[in-house]
Amino acid sequence: MSAAIRIQQVSKCFGSTQALDAIDLEVRPGEFFGLLGPNGAGKTTLISALAGLVRADFGKLSVMGHDVQADYREARRHLGVVPQELVFDPFFTVRESLKIQSGYFGIRDNDSWIDEILENLGLTSKANANMRMLSGGMKRRVLVAQALVHRPPVIVLDEPTAGVDVELRQTLWHFIRRLNEAGHTIVLTTHYLEEAENLCTRIAMLKAGRVVALDTTANLLRRFSVHTLRLRTRQAIPPELTHGAAENGGWWSLPFDRFDEVEPLLAKIRAAGCVIDDLEIGKPDLEEVFVRVMQGQAN
Repeated sequence: MSAAIRIQQVSKCFGSTQALDAIDLEVRPGEFFGLLGPNGAGKTTLISALAGLVRADFGKLSVMGHDVQADYREARRHLGVVPQELVFDPFFTVRESLKIQSGYFGIRDNDSWIDEILENLGLTSKANANMRMLSGGMKRRVLVAQALVHRPPVIVLDEPTAGVDVELRQTLWHFIRRLNEAGHTIVLTTHYLEEAENLCTRIAMLKAGRVVALDTTANLLRRFSVHTLRLRTRQAIPPELTHGAAENGGWWSLPFDRFDEVEPLLAKIRAAGCVIDDLEIGKPDLEEVFVRVMQGQAN
């Protein structure tokens, strides 16, 4: 089966700035794929190249087997992109904007699908409202609707929930999960790492235009993150137990790999005369993985 997205040795410079540096990525059909990285890592440039908005200096990009440059029309037809910026035409209503967007792909008489999108994104009551009258969160919902109106098999979401309320996030993710379960390939960029951890089955991390980590979410958590025993005590922790530990505001964080290490660790702390006032166990999370990878601590 052909890859949903194939990126081969893609590089792009803007003047002296290397935005993308020999990127190699492949996203499988039906995947929920995360593309993470700090500001300036190259995520939006890569998405723009995929959508044909930026021409790569080197390398090839394809969507569902269609080359982005040689077969632009079909590549674009198979791709829906939700941009990071709020770009809209202020002279049309929400419904008119979606019908115009449909027309770009030669689609007409798709009112039932537009109604379904509007309902699932909580836009039904705003269908006849002018775009310039909408709040920022509502405008972002319309951008999602525009990306979906031609039923693309591959959907790219570039920071879709940036600066929006909790209700929109829940509504959006419920709908996007349904699309993914129906077979759509989803690529997500986000700074909300808990979203990526909960949604994405596989993740690529970019830094300075290069892929610095690529694996399943579960494997990344196992490889680059550890469980943490957090406890508060009025006495100093014995020095032999503080290797790799950190102290902040009276709380000690002690890393461990397996749960059977916890009781022996607590026993040693009690044997040293420490009275534990409070404790909790922290699970590995993607934020810790992200920080370690960006700091070059990953192995």
